[in-house]
Amino acid sequence: MKSPLVEVALLFLRLGFTAFGGPAAHIALMEEAVVRRRGWVTREEFLDLLGATNLIPGPNSTEMAIHLGHRRAGWPGLVVAGAAFIAPAMAIVLVFAWVYVRYGSLPAVAHLLVGVKPVIIAVVAQALWNLGRAAVKSAWLGVITVAALAASAAGVHELVVLFGAGLVAAAVKLVRARRLPGGASVVWPWPLAGAGGATAATAATTVTAASAGLAPIFFFFLKVGAVLFGSGYVLLAFLRADLVERWHWLSDRQLLDAIAVGQVTPGPVFTTATFIGYVLHGARGALVATLGIFLPAFVFVAVSAPLVPRMRRSPTVGALLDGVNVASLALMGDVTWLLARSAVTNAWTAALALLSLALLVRFRVNSVWLIAAGAALGLALAA
Repeated sequence: MKSPLVEVALLFLRLGFTAFGGPAAHIALMEEAVVRRRGWVTREEFLDLLGATNLIPGPNSTEMAIHLGHRRAGWPGLVVAGAAFIAPAMAIVLVFAWVYVRYGSLPAVAHLLVGVKPVIIAVVAQALWNLGRAAVKSAWLGVITVAALAASAAGVHELVVLFGAGLVAAAVKLVRARRLPGGASVVWPWPLAGAGGATAATAATTVTAASAGLAPIFFFFLKVGAVLFGSGYVLLAFLRADLVERWHWLSDRQLLDAIAVGQVTPGPVFTTATFIGYVLHGARGALVATLGIFLPAFVFVAVSAPLVPRMRRSPTVGALLDGVNVASLALMGDVTWLLARSAVTNAWTAALALLSLALLVRFRVNSVWLIAAGAALGLALAA
């Protein structure tokens, strides 16, 4: 029988190689693996961890992997899960970066993704249904879910949606209980995020266009990992402001190519940093950029992981977490709808998505095999 640490390493290595589709898809694949197939955590515990990751900066799916590793194998599992999830994506992106620097162009992967994307939509849809049944515990939480989905679709910032839903849920709890909150308080990790971001930002401000050395690269990506909320598109805007406009380290074309590699390869989207680091300073630049952007995630999870059970024990703070959980699912739903519009573009992609959903629901087929089949089908149709 494998030890918990070996189980953690093997699972997240596999996900690092096969988890296409961005954070929503990664979280859906983790839910399938750790809740339905292995039972490492309950669906309610998974939701609490998902809510917690949405309230701290950094790559959500990587932080979710770190949380789950900690739950399964303690503090060693925290490190191993995150490293195992990041390492395959980093290796794949390094290959793309080497080809890009050597030949000045990217290998074509669009045909492969044509078959993968509809399968990913089915995986996320099933996860949303399963998690939603556990998260929406009352009519009020159902109303909050719909309101959060509408707000997200209208373009309201995701932090406003998350905190707004949490505060409304906590207020409803207080009104229904007809009492004021108790004296217990929870120490939140967000001030640490601000402090880390300020330190990294101070270090990064010393960078000039002529000094794209290893230390400036590390501190810049440390700042990004410490303060960035949001999707890969937010990452694009954040990187462009400094790397293109301020320091002129990259051209717009190079930055867009870096973002594209992060989006189309499996694993964390933040491995865009690996690509940029390689373009700027070779293999050592890729290593320090990757370390810089992911290091804050390990710190934030280590600080916040012990707080999640304490939050759930407090009725009022637990209600706030319930609100954040349903808002997190609403945000996932909004992203999934946008992804579906780009992934399901004709009759055969629609059929592939529906067939994948049927196989997942009725026969509980492992999503890895469905993703592999989708990739093969995409390549076959292109050929």
